[in-house]
Amino acid sequence: MPRLSEVIAALDALWPPERAEQWDAVGTVCGDPDAEVTRVLFAVDPVKEIADEAVKLGAQLIVTHHPLYLRGTTTVAAGHFKGRVVHTLIKNDIALHVAHTNADTADPGVSDALAGALDLRVVGPLVPENGLGRICELDRPQSLWEFAERAAKRLPATAQGIRVAGDLDATVRTVAVSGGSGDGLFDAARAAGVDAFLTADLRHHPASEATQHSPLGLVDAAHWATEWPWCELAAAQLDEISDRHGWDLRVHVSKTVTDPWSAHHTSPGAPN
Repeated sequence: MPRLSEVIAALDALWPPERAEQWDAVGTVCGDPDAEVTRVLFAVDPVKEIADEAVKLGAQLIVTHHPLYLRGTTTVAAGHFKGRVVHTLIKNDIALHVAHTNADTADPGVSDALAGALDLRVVGPLVPENGLGRICELDRPQSLWEFAERAAKRLPATAQGIRVAGDLDATVRTVAVSGGSGDGLFDAARAAGVDAFLTADLRHHPASEATQHSPLGLVDAAHWATEWPWCELAAAQLDEISDRHGWDLRVHVSKTVTDPWSAHHTSPGAPN
């Protein structure tokens, strides 16, 4: 059985921490480097539900995409929900490791996993300078509405579902994808000349302006849903490393939906 330090070294080789943005908080949050690891759980969010799931699994390591303390802290007191996560982990000898923006720009990384979930062929990075996002081709042309339906069927279900902006009948042959918040990449998507852009967290004003600038179709999925496929990719990568080293790790992917939204109301609303 490998020690935690050995597993972390393998994960850092996949997603080098120096590739993370300066504002990010990646790496190991808690855990004994000399502790043995037999089970690993991958998830998007380091929340209490995931910590409890790891306890039930008997995992010694959780790997999440989102940081627990992105802006730092002066306390891990259990009176706060993040402190309770830390207490749960330490009491049960569970380590927590984070790969965030260093996994976004990795090759393969978060956007490769998103493209794979939609069965898209990756042809290159959306932002060559840092490797963020991917430019992809469809296996066959589809209308923007059909492409949005593809995303709805192949990504994990959430309360938000899929929102679409643009001409629903427009033909889509090429798309840009970026897991997580992507409305800062509109210029890159337009420069790439793609027909549609699939991402998450699109805000009103940037999306409105984007639809006025060009016929680029916008497909907006839930943040969690666009990043969850990375958990499956990352688990497969660790499985391969485990087999190569003879570690015999048991690697799991959490299917717990930690998207914060719980319902989507579809009433017609008040008249204008």
